Amino acid sequence: MSDLMNKLKQIVILLVLAFFCVSCSKVPSVSYNPWQLVSTSTESTLQDVGFTGDLNHGWAVGSNATLLETKDGGKTWQEKGLELGETNYRFTSVSFVGDEGWIVGEPSILLHTTDSGASWSRIPLSEKLPGLPNTILALGPQSAEMTTTVGAIYQTKDSGQTWKAMVEEAVGVVRNISRSEDGKYIAVSARGNFFSTWEPGQNAWVQHNRNSSRRLQSMGYGKDGRLWLLARGGQVQFSRPEDPETWDESQNPEFSTSWGFLDLAYRTPEEIWVAGGSGNLLCSFDGGKTWQKDREIENVPANFYKIVFVTPERGFIIGQKGVLLRYEPSSQAA
Repeated sequence: MSDLMNKLKQIVILLVLAFFCVSCSKVPSVSYNPWQLVSTSTESTLQDVGFTGDLNHGWAVGSNATLLETKDGGKTWQEKGLELGETNYRFTSVSFVGDEGWIVGEPSILLHTTDSGASWSRIPLSEKLPGLPNTILALGPQSAEMTTTVGAIYQTKDSGQTWKAMVEEAVGVVRNISRSEDGKYIAVSARGNFFSTWEPGQNAWVQHNRNSSRRLQSMGYGKDGRLWLLARGGQVQFSRPEDPETWDESQNPEFSTSWGFLDLAYRTPEEIWVAGGSGNLLCSFDGGKTWQKDREIENVPANFYKIVFVTPERGFIIGQKGVLLRYEPSSQAA
């Protein structure tokens, strides 16, 4: 019996030590917290934020057909209702160019406005559409680019009346899909075991193996010409600008914790923010070489799913159950 008690004591001591190691972060703190919690008056999880040609006028979309409008740059938001019947839609993406905007979601739905959202019209989608609408990007007058949950890519140039397929075959169910400013795409498979790339002019996606045993969480394009990836366990990695197939050594910005990272966004070519579970938010001011932690945000009881910078001075972080953070640059910010 005494041997058993000694073993149990050893196990308890090891667990306590492990807890303190995990809960102790050695990452230095940022000198200024630029993120402010904004009241949204909703508990629906938001999915995306987009602004019209007037950077004070924007929209946020989310689950339960949630549609929020701001007219003061995101400081306050008002919920707007749409007559969409009894179906409970999950809006996943919103995008504007000037007064013309688009919203997509699931079950399959496409909404279009030409008056900055004062009115929205529903545009029918083909029942043969592979997958469900996932992202939408306004490209110009009457033009937009849409992706689906299986990696199909379509373009319209007539306000959504007809769509042109950009790839011959979908890539399969994707965990996330990102677009570069020049029209390239990168998609992570649903299981995170490989990723695929596509460039304008190609007929099909090109598949790539991940470069470590850790499953991929998210990938995207940086403002400095590099690809970035987030892998399970809080791993961050960047490619080399001259060769996207060659990756620099992986990093664990906060090695002592187990919180995973869910999204990464560039504010400037040098300033990078990465967010994840349990209010975890880190920043690099040197292009990802070193990292600092925003500890004032740790008390926000939410996982952070997405970071959106509309401009370098206008940014938002989306969390669960209506949590929304707004970027407030300091007087010294670039």
